Amino acid sequence: MKAYLKQGRIRKRKGLIISLIILIIVGAILYGLANRYLIEHVEVVVTDEIADSNQIAETVGTEPADTAASTSTTAEYDDWNYTSDDIQIQIEQVQTGSGAYQITYYVADVVLKNAEILRTAFANDSFGTNIIENTSSIASSKNAIFAINGDYYGFRSDGVIIRNGTLYRDNPVRDAMALFTDGSMQTYNETEVSSSELLADGAVHTLSFGPILIQDGEIAGDLSHVKIDNNFGNRSIQAANPRTAIGMIEPNHYVFVVVDGRKEGYSRGMTLDELAELMDSLGVTEAYNLDGGGSSTMVFMGRVVNNPQGKNEERGVSDILYVAEGD
Repeated sequence: MKAYLKQGRIRKRKGLIISLIILIIVGAILYGLANRYLIEHVEVVVTDEIADSNQIAETVGTEPADTAASTSTTAEYDDWNYTSDDIQIQIEQVQTGSGAYQITYYVADVVLKNAEILRTAFANDSFGTNIIENTSSIASSKNAIFAINGDYYGFRSDGVIIRNGTLYRDNPVRDAMALFTDGSMQTYNETEVSSSELLADGAVHTLSFGPILIQDGEIAGDLSHVKIDNNFGNRSIQAANPRTAIGMIEPNHYVFVVVDGRKEGYSRGMTLDELAELMDSLGVTEAYNLDGGGSSTMVFMGRVVNNPQGKNEERGVSDILYVAEGD
């Protein structure tokens, strides 16, 4: 009997040890996933030397902090258009198809006086991973006239990230896009062009997502098997999905497209091939696919223009591209 009880205690002890080991392993896995995809990691807090909270207070209908010191910009605008001495924006909603095949998308034609007017911003003014804010919130903090979501760089730890002329990350892996001081846009392979070359050539911003849609005036081949990365939780990007894209017609003349999706009877989204064909039809010489899906958002004069996620619900992103009046 004693031997039997002793064996029972040993089995119980072994069971507890095994259970404890399993809990430790599961806990370590869960923490690793949370640390990689949920917990904020701030690497750099960015001091914004460009945006001034008073710059376009008049145009967006808010009161400047110091009226006497604020910059007054004469502009005309409505829900879809904006015109000033430095900026011209025209936004159009387009619907094609019907029923389950209907697609709804938004095209913003943007002409700028100079390249400094097109800017980027990080969520919470911080560079790192898992730092997110809604596109509209980041845009509001920068008094943006117009904004779209960026490349969601914070979801991954690779790519070449230059923003406002500062190199934040230098781990080349994929096709990317750069905006330069002369207002031009270039698509390129990160593994073939160094960050030092980009900066020397006047790169102000780079975005690392892809794929390239239009390069040198031509559709960039078959996009049906494009692979961006292998991050946990990625959706397939080949099917019809919400999309965000940027294209250049000529220096300082851009086209931004946001495609809604995932809402039957309103918009099914676009495939990458369809998006490339659309950008080609708009007359761009370069075009690049940015983060899509639930991230796809267009903001104009403080209003979310499109229908994010097919639910009118924004998803937090790590960065935006935006247009704002200068000093």
